[in-house]
Amino acid sequence: MDTFALVVTIGVALGFTYTNGFHDSANAIATSVSTRALTPRAALAMAAVMNLAGAFLGSGVAKTVSKGLIETPHGNRGMWILFAALVGAIVWNLITWYFGLPSSSSHALFGGMVGAALAGGIGVLWDGVVEKVVIPMFVSPVVGLVAGYLVMVVILWLFRRANPHKAKRGFRIAQTVSAAAMALGHGLQDAQKTMGIVVTALVIADVQAADAAIPVWVKIACAVMLSLGTYAGGWRIMRTLGRKIIEVDPPQGFAAETTGASIMFGSAFLFHAPISTTHVITSAIMGVGATKRVNAVRWGVAKNIILGWFITMPAAALVAAVSFWIVNLAFV
Repeated sequence: MDTFALVVTIGVALGFTYTNGFHDSANAIATSVSTRALTPRAALAMAAVMNLAGAFLGSGVAKTVSKGLIETPHGNRGMWILFAALVGAIVWNLITWYFGLPSSSSHALFGGMVGAALAGGIGVLWDGVVEKVVIPMFVSPVVGLVAGYLVMVVILWLFRRANPHKAKRGFRIAQTVSAAAMALGHGLQDAQKTMGIVVTALVIADVQAADAAIPVWVKIACAVMLSLGTYAGGWRIMRTLGRKIIEVDPPQGFAAETTGASIMFGSAFLFHAPISTTHVITSAIMGVGATKRVNAVRWGVAKNIILGWFITMPAAALVAAVSFWIVNLAFV
């Protein structure tokens, strides 16, 4: 096995994690920043620390990514398939970041893996893709929407006689905890996705066995890169999530973040399903906003976001396939 190919692939994987961090940092903190519960820099620093901690909470999602979506490729060709998958994901992340569209880094990665696998002539485990990616892609936003609505209804009922000013001040403080939980869930979900890719690269290179535990250095590297990317911030997407869908107040922000964090922890620990933090928090914000009145949600912006969800996997798959063909011509 070419050591150069292994080093390049791991380097690109860590680069993807960095783009994932700045692309998805808004997921955890946009509502807290928009309600002024946290200053932007304090929110980013908190999110970076919690991302780092969340990366060490489990390994179920990493195993799904490394074993459950495509057949393990072999040799230099296999390494270039991984490389092309990552390129597809990174390119789509940068495009959607530029336009401020909160698409899913997770689905960009999964689309890249499928596209590169098809281009490289290895099998796609379609049952795994459907069960662990496609079904959660549709179910998690619906759960986020409904749960966000219900949580907000409960909050409105519980605090119906409270002084509005005091209640908002209390929820602004509570948002520090709910935003931290979102960031912890983001680290739990998204750092593991890159761990799964790095482990696959190590297996292809015969550096470790397929059933071996994730090396500590892999966990640390992925966690640190995700945290650094998070601290770099994703201001364009933060504006979309924090202001353009609805004008979020502290109780709504708390409800959306609590809903999103609960769904991410549940899916990671119960189902080992690599769901999109973007899908969950965006749909939770919509559900929370709908309690105010249905037209309080700017559904035109929501429609564009949902369109981005549907095109992310095919677009990343196409970029990954083209990347593989280019690499195949150049190196194989």
